[in-house]
Amino acid sequence: MESRKLPYFLIAPSAAIFALLFVAPFTYFFVMSFWQVRLYKLRAEFTFANYARVGTDYMEVGLFTIGLALTVALLTTLAGFLYAYIVRFRAGRYGPLLLFIALGTLFGGYLMKIYAWKTILGNEGVLNSALMTVGLIDEPFTALLYSPPAVVITLIHFLVPFAILPIYGSMRGITDTELEAARDLGAGRFQILNGILIPRCRPGLLAAFVFCFLIAAGDYVTPLLVGGKITMLGNLIAIQFGQSFNWPLGSAMSFSILAAALAVVALASSFLALWRPR
Repeated sequence: MESRKLPYFLIAPSAAIFALLFVAPFTYFFVMSFWQVRLYKLRAEFTFANYARVGTDYMEVGLFTIGLALTVALLTTLAGFLYAYIVRFRAGRYGPLLLFIALGTLFGGYLMKIYAWKTILGNEGVLNSALMTVGLIDEPFTALLYSPPAVVITLIHFLVPFAILPIYGSMRGITDTELEAARDLGAGRFQILNGILIPRCRPGLLAAFVFCFLIAAGDYVTPLLVGGKITMLGNLIAIQFGQSFNWPLGSAMSFSILAAALAVVALASSFLALWRPR
């Protein structure tokens, strides 16, 4: 009897920490999303007005946020898949070095990467200076910075190592013998991709997509620093908690974007389920 209880005693400390640091705040802010603020005072009065306001006043910003996060997640997952494939099957003895380089970028710092792209894409940045030097443009191309593409590029640069790791982990289960056997049987590149690589990498692809999508959907630092006038829902949530002191509305916005993100993740999971291992 005591041996059966031992696993529960072992996980009890970590379960308590998880409940205290994650479950309790999550539950508190979810309940708060149904409260009201009157005269800058938080009142525990039940209402759906916060969610109704999100659906009317912030729908356009929410759709833009989901669309941009979806773009970032798709491009990052694709880039991570290509890089992981090169490391696993094409780089040979240089594969570990390429993987180490990808992991090394994680230690660069998020803000450093943002300011690096501001330097590259700015009016007097590296890219504009190079284009002017070779004579392709006569004046700086101002649309490079403070635009949706700048936000997408910066987020991809930050997130691509997180996409490489789970995809590469899935690819390690695929042997060279399987690919060689498929080629010997007359399978082309598309057939190998569709019949072996994607089905076997499905968990890694889903993990990479989910991780990148959720981070991009909730990010507010990148659009603030390289997006200029671009507003994502994360920026509005930060304003509600930091300046407007409307925590119930900020909580409702947070859980609305979370619900939308989970719906997109469910669709992505269903889409990847079309590729079954063979």
